Amino acid sequence: MSSEPELAVVVGRFQARTGKDEDLAGILARYTVLTRRQSGCRNVDLVASAVHPGRLVVIEKWESPELARAHLDAPETVDMAQAAVDLLAGPPELELYDAISAYDLE
Repeated sequence: MSSEPELAVVVGRFQARTGKDEDLAGILARYTVLTRRQSGCRNVDLVASAVHPGRLVVIEKWESPELARAHLDAPETVDMAQAAVDLLAGPPELELYDAISAYDLE
C-alpha cells in the first residue's frame, strides 16, 4: 500500500472581461488565501496566462475528490463566485482531475 496521499486536483480557468483583469485577480487572490486554510487542502496556486491576456487559472490540490467537490459549496467559493460574476467574459471552466504525478515540495 502506498504511503502517498490520494490527491484530487481542481483546475479553474477564468477569463476576465476587458479591463477587469486586476479586479478579477484580486478576488481570486483572496479566494486562494482563504482556500489554503481549509481542512484537506494541500495547496492552491493562482497563475496568469503569459499568452492570453486576462486569463487566470486556479490550481487546487485536495486530499480527496470528495473534499474537492465539497469545497465547491464552501463559503469562500460562493463569495468568490458572486464577486467575480460581473468581471468574467463568460462562465469559468472548472475541471476535477485525478493526480498521476502531483505533489508539493516541502
